[in-house]
Amino acid sequence: MTRTRSGLVLFLTVLLLAPAGAALAEQHSKTTGLAASEAAMPDLIPREVLFGNPDRAGVRISPNGKNISYLSAVDGVLNVWVGPMDDPSAAKPVTNDTKRGIRIYFWAYTGDDVIYLQDKDGDENWRAYVVNLKSGEEKDLTPLEGVRANINGVSHKIPGEILVGLNDRDKRYHDLYRINLASGERTLVQQNDGYLGFVSDDDYNLKLAAKVDQTGAMHMERKGGDGWEPFLEIGTEDNMTTGPVGFDKTGSTLYLRDSRDRNTSALKGIDMATGEAKVIAEDGRADVGQALMHPTENTVQAVRVDYTRAEWKILDDSIQGDFDYLKTVNDGDFVIGSRTLDDQEWIVIFFEDAGPVQYYHYDREAKKADYLFSNRKALDGVELAKMHPRVLKSRDGLDLVSYLTLPQGTDVDADGKPAEALPMVLFVHGGPWARDRWGYNPWHQWLSNRGYAVLSVNYRGSSGFGKDFLNAANMEWSGKMHDDLIDAVDWAIAEGIADPERVAIGGGSYGGYATLVGMTFTPERFACGVDIVGPSSMITLLENVPPYWRPFLPAMTQRVGDPNTVEGRRYLRSISPLTHVEEIVRPLLIGQGANDPRVTQVESDQIVEAMLEKELPVTYVLYSDEGHGFRRPENSLSFNAVAEAFFAEHLGGRFEPIGDDFEGSSIEVPTGAEHVPGLDEALLQRTVVEESKGP
Repeated sequence: MTRTRSGLVLFLTVLLLAPAGAALAEQHSKTTGLAASEAAMPDLIPREVLFGNPDRAGVRISPNGKNISYLSAVDGVLNVWVGPMDDPSAAKPVTNDTKRGIRIYFWAYTGDDVIYLQDKDGDENWRAYVVNLKSGEEKDLTPLEGVRANINGVSHKIPGEILVGLNDRDKRYHDLYRINLASGERTLVQQNDGYLGFVSDDDYNLKLAAKVDQTGAMHMERKGGDGWEPFLEIGTEDNMTTGPVGFDKTGSTLYLRDSRDRNTSALKGIDMATGEAKVIAEDGRADVGQALMHPTENTVQAVRVDYTRAEWKILDDSIQGDFDYLKTVNDGDFVIGSRTLDDQEWIVIFFEDAGPVQYYHYDREAKKADYLFSNRKALDGVELAKMHPRVLKSRDGLDLVSYLTLPQGTDVDADGKPAEALPMVLFVHGGPWARDRWGYNPWHQWLSNRGYAVLSVNYRGSSGFGKDFLNAANMEWSGKMHDDLIDAVDWAIAEGIADPERVAIGGGSYGGYATLVGMTFTPERFACGVDIVGPSSMITLLENVPPYWRPFLPAMTQRVGDPNTVEGRRYLRSISPLTHVEEIVRPLLIGQGANDPRVTQVESDQIVEAMLEKELPVTYVLYSDEGHGFRRPENSLSFNAVAEAFFAEHLGGRFEPIGDDFEGSSIEVPTGAEHVPGLDEALLQRTVVEESKGP
């Protein structure tokens, strides 16, 4: 299996956010002013191809190797399909979601059960369901309203049961239960009276628990006798770069990603009895990321390190030949998506920058990988834009790993610079404790296809580059973090890539906040901004976090600011775009999900209200059935149709008519439809179509 961080550090990635159209297309075809010749550019890639449901995704092989599974649409809604591994084309749907679509699922080790998670309209109160393939019966394993289920453990040793955390007793804490897949019976394993979470071994023995104190330091405790005893202390500076990965087969050695007494996180083996630590793998440029572990022996076979691109460090000679062969199959970066218990068959996933995600079935004995399919068939063979890694310098000397995509057909010189400066979109990742990576990116492909350069920057605070880089963002949310983005824009302008008068900023979650900061703190730098589920006030953001985030909140306030002190509130108010709303002078588009538990609707409502009070133009798009981001493809398509018209109006790029991209969407535009050409007409057309269908 491939191991990443345990459930204990899930908290660390918190902000871990028609005729009218035809007329608009004609208008912008006369005003593009692109550096690349229209004749030299490829055809417009339909939004449906980029943002509609994938043909297949989440491909997995069953533990016994008999079946293959994947996500694919049934009547436009993603469901789990299962078929024989030797004939994937015979797969049939085994779930029956009719609204939101399934995105999280996995095989139980029984080989006959598929488990999936689903929430309601984006509220992130996940329920766990199991489908038995022999009987076809589907069972709700956690039938509790307003309760969030976290999968804590799945073991080949106990195939008929799983470990699940439920916050039904106290919304802040997840008690741990064993749930029988056949009967649905729940048995309490551990009541949680203050821990972030627990880590168990393959026998479902609880081994570790973690909590955060008021200083933000993390305390890891081990099970001892009748209770818990101190084991590891992780200071505030390491609490987002140190965390458990799992245990060896005996349960006596803890695998820990550890940045204590160093900068980049190494993978260490720690003796549970003595605490003695041994470095297993490390890299001076970046943190050790994914750990590839044998499915039954629990030996670490390889680790993945991402700097500008992914690299695998092989630790087990038995898989060296497999990885050497897989490198010859495809030029993209790859991961092992799933494996059989006997480790003879793998599903290998290749990621390219200028092509769709590709899935292969790999037979280890034969050393042969057979191509299965891509995630988006319509992109097979399509010449997409290349993504170029660039390492930029911040004004204070930090290395900013970034990714640049130029439109296909752009005339470039020997150094890859365009003959003429292009309109550019600075697309900012969320988190902020996350990162951008090399590989297929639908936003980069979409925007570059419309004629824009696209730049994504791993600003300070991005994860994966060591704790010094991450901690350099502490108390800098509108300061040096934003300086990094401005420095990247300045680089693009100096290199002749970006037209300084036609640079936009956009992104989701923290990227939405960065957009609002750009529009308020540097109002003249960006021609326009697109904020998706971004916080406008750091005070209301921290006051309205989900209750199950509260155990980790002291660590957040050490990095962001403390709303519980007078000085802290004063600082948080100063870095909030809402405080500086009168500085906005450029067009702004805001998208929000009404059920977002992380960045609640109040964040968008209050800045829209403040702008309207000051008679500043803003377009507000709201979805009643979405949460933190837009998951239903109908909603994603509709928002991107609006955003495309918005960008075309203010940057002058190419434009695809809205057409029927509002069909089936819950899109509402409470205010500002008149600021996006063609939006009023498209909304009216949708209303007419829906009314014609009758009740």
